[in-house]
Amino acid sequence: MWRTSVVSRFSSRISASSSLPNPRLIPWSRELCAVNSFSQPPVSSESTAKLGITGVRSDANRVFASGTVAATATTGEISSRVAAVAGLGHHYARCYWELSKARHSMLVVATSGTGYILGTGNAAISFPGLCYTCAGTMMIAASANSLNQIFEISNDAKMKRTMLRPLPSGRISVPHAVAWATIAGASGACLLASKTNMLAAGLASANLVLYAFVYTPLKQLHPINTWVGAVVGAIPPLLGWAAASGQISFNSMILPAALYFWQIPHFMALAHLCRNDYAAGGYKMLSLFDPSGKRIAAVALRNCFYMVPLGFIAYDWGLTSSWFCVESTLLTLAIAATAFSFYRDRTMQKARKMFHASLLFLPVFMSGLLLHRVSNDNQQQLIEEAGLSNEVKPLRRKKRVAQPPVAYASAAPFPFLPAPSFYSP
Repeated sequence: MWRTSVVSRFSSRISASSSLPNPRLIPWSRELCAVNSFSQPPVSSESTAKLGITGVRSDANRVFASGTVAATATTGEISSRVAAVAGLGHHYARCYWELSKARHSMLVVATSGTGYILGTGNAAISFPGLCYTCAGTMMIAASANSLNQIFEISNDAKMKRTMLRPLPSGRISVPHAVAWATIAGASGACLLASKTNMLAAGLASANLVLYAFVYTPLKQLHPINTWVGAVVGAIPPLLGWAAASGQISFNSMILPAALYFWQIPHFMALAHLCRNDYAAGGYKMLSLFDPSGKRIAAVALRNCFYMVPLGFIAYDWGLTSSWFCVESTLLTLAIAATAFSFYRDRTMQKARKMFHASLLFLPVFMSGLLLHRVSNDNQQQLIEEAGLSNEVKPLRRKKRVAQPPVAYASAAPFPFLPAPSFYSP
């Protein structure tokens, strides 16, 4: 019996010791047991009252928290609406930018501004007038380019270069684009008429009609569209000159003539580079009727040589100094060299080289005109000096021997050079 009682007592101790956690395996068991064994003191009436006050405060905090959440929700809703409006504004601003062909329009504005500065002559440049002229030109150009895209939606959708424009891609509706073009064109014409003169406004409006309603349909009818487009590109500097001086003179034709001849090699290179795109879009460009490219290369080279006399004419008419003759000649010969290279080897690489040269030619040419322009006082002085030299020349002139007409034929292709002089021995 005593063995049985000892065994049972030993087994009960083993079970009791196995139910407790091992302090070596769980080091924080003592602290955990102390925390669990902590007895809370009884709550008195005073503490209950205090808890009641605390409950009132917790209700106020809960109301304040709910108000804060509502204010945060309202702020979030307002910010989301502002973000939506900003996104919509950015979307339409991007569409207007692409409809206007903003980069191309900025080039048009640059030519118009150059014409304005040249047209001021000896007078001080009116910066408000220059800004009004540039702004009106920008609006007219934006309207013309937008109308061009409105009329060519189906054509642009077929070309890789233009299929992502706002109208073919459906990012803006046609009525919206028409409204934008109408407002921009009317605003530009009114701005030019009210702040400059009616001659400038008339030239701008005529150019808008010529581009949107003559040049655009001709692109799908006949290759002559390139030459009509060159006339369109030549009018903006004339517009600027008219806005500054209120009239058109022979000197005002020099920069438009340069722009007219410059556009031919520029667009011939572009037509050769985008030959497949133009064919897919249904445009009747000269490159489609010239598979070898020899004809468009000859046209480009010929028009490059047409620009050679312009520097001499600008000097002879008193618009620029003699330095512009040298610079203009070297610049024109440089672009003619690229055109001749394209004429000899009609590859895409040569066409791209001529295209890049044409992009560089125009800003350098206009910068030279502005840098070497001569005021009216200097023009009058040059005219008086030329008159005096003409009076002195007859006294020093020797008797010339008559020569057959063939002797003077060499000067015919280059009328800007002086005729050869033949003196008797």
